[in-house]
Amino acid sequence: MPILGIGVDILHLPRLISLLSRRGSEAFATRILSSQELRTFQLLAEQHGEDETKRIAQFLGVRWAVKEAAYKALYPIRPTWKEVTYLSFNGTTGVKPTLVHHPVRDDVGPANKLHVSVSHDGDYVYAQVIAEST
Repeated sequence: MPILGIGVDILHLPRLISLLSRRGSEAFATRILSSQELRTFQLLAEQHGEDETKRIAQFLGVRWAVKEAAYKALYPIRPTWKEVTYLSFNGTTGVKPTLVHHPVRDDVGPANKLHVSVSHDGDYVYAQVIAEST
């Protein structure tokens, strides 16, 4: 199965934390998260509160980096923020991270198969996405 595209992104978390302090994490989350991701974010925010800035920034930062990488891998398809959903590793079931492209426009079919890898170390989040033809 041929590779259609590869996308990578790196994010410096302090830059995102600065942005969130000016604009608010809820507004930012509403702008970039799919409905499923937004529900997860709201549960996280309820559990940890706004005081848990680093954890919330990491949650949002991972999704930002993944979606930026997906945009690059899917080009010339141009998905919107909300058309890409990242589901992180599930330690209970062992299911690896998953990335789903669910276009809302009729003129764009779903992306083929997407593979995602995320790494975070200290203040950095790195994401790589490979779009594969099925």
